[in-house]
Amino acid sequence: MSAETLQFESENRVADFISASDIIAAMSTALDLTEGQPAGHAARSCGIGMRLAQFVGLSIDDKAALFYALLLKDLGCSSNASKVSYLFGADDRTVKREFKTVNWQSLWSNVRYVASQVSPEGRTWDKLLRMVALAKHGQEGTKNLIKTRCERGATIARHLGFNERTAQAILDLDEHWNGKGHPLGKRGEEISMLGRILNISQTIEVFWRESGLKGAIDVVKQRSGTWFDPALCRAFVKNCRDAHWQQLWNAGDLLTDIVQLEPIQLRHPVGSDFLDRVAQGFSEVVDAKSPWTYKHSEGVATISVGIATALGWERERIVALRRAALLHDLGKLGISNRILDKPGKMTDEEFAIMKTHPRLTEEILQKVPAFSGLASVAGAHHERWDGRGYFRGIESSQLPLEARVLMVADIFEALTAARPYRDGMPQEKVLSILAKDRGTAVCAEAYSGLLQWIDGRTIENRIEVQLESLEKFACSNGVCT
Repeated sequence: MSAETLQFESENRVADFISASDIIAAMSTALDLTEGQPAGHAARSCGIGMRLAQFVGLSIDDKAALFYALLLKDLGCSSNASKVSYLFGADDRTVKREFKTVNWQSLWSNVRYVASQVSPEGRTWDKLLRMVALAKHGQEGTKNLIKTRCERGATIARHLGFNERTAQAILDLDEHWNGKGHPLGKRGEEISMLGRILNISQTIEVFWRESGLKGAIDVVKQRSGTWFDPALCRAFVKNCRDAHWQQLWNAGDLLTDIVQLEPIQLRHPVGSDFLDRVAQGFSEVVDAKSPWTYKHSEGVATISVGIATALGWERERIVALRRAALLHDLGKLGISNRILDKPGKMTDEEFAIMKTHPRLTEEILQKVPAFSGLASVAGAHHERWDGRGYFRGIESSQLPLEARVLMVADIFEALTAARPYRDGMPQEKVLSILAKDRGTAVCAEAYSGLLQWIDGRTIENRIEVQLESLEKFACSNGVCT
């Protein structure tokens, strides 16, 4: 980053050449993080699913809905991360990654899986207690975890503006052909065709990556008629040695190749409203990761916009800052809830892991057309004026004002909100901390903007209270309308 204010790409210029598929394909790598999967899991699942769609003769419109459902299938995955981590006493990402390889309709497979995942660093007694607790949690508990994930994912897909077929596919992700899936226990053709394709595609991707083509074929044959639609299983086994499949695994630029799978007739440039929906939608994914950061990203965005407005910025610059603020904690999807939800002080090792999340945010956003210009600002939200922040440890002369505003907004929101280890601080105390840190940790100009915004809100609140009082007074005297 240079010392000059970061120049964001104009909204109109972005809309001229970037499609929704360009953006969603790149953003899908953020969802891979929280599922404990390597980057490209969702994209390769998309490649597999779109190939299967050809074999079963889906319409162009259904293919388009399927394309986005495959990339966004894990939109709700963060919503049960905290619960999973708590129940297993383990890293939620590891638990979820291994879960994708388990036949959870088999009691023995379930027992082995639970025994291998609970309290990995705990004593035998702790492991036994957690296993008993999970047994009591039972099928109903598992169903509720999956229900939370699938319903949340479908809701966010709708918020992003995708049609009901895409949302329904995400909702049906874990339904099984024999009716023993979750959350509704749908059977056979009660499950949407797109949902059936999502289910088999993600499984093929995991087993092919872990055990090669033979591993994928074996699991498809084993689960045909139980987990998976037999017709889809036959289509895969018959055609899985085609050159197209090998190209998927040997792609030099996976995301670019995957974008080409969207029906070309339906590709169109996106506008500013779509970019705002994506930023808002993925902020919801991030904030759902921990109950302690609920609405944090939205709060930071509101404060950032307030500061920028108080400083007299132009609209386009404020719009770009808001998107960066909404996405600034994207990298937390790659941090274990054992750290995010820890009630006590982090160890040095845990804090070192926590300090990687701004770098992860920057790396994800750099891959996303239309958001790459936000990457360095979003990734700088834990830097300090004196250069003692992270992850780069850069000084104020290298920080654009956008990053300094975001930093102040993040501190203000975090300190006024409750955390596992403390209650939220009163606004006055937080302002006094920031005042002491001017010129060392925080930028004086950004702090001044914060004060102006708070003063403006105070005046607005007073006016609202006065108007409300006048209205009550009028009504008490029989003159209300």
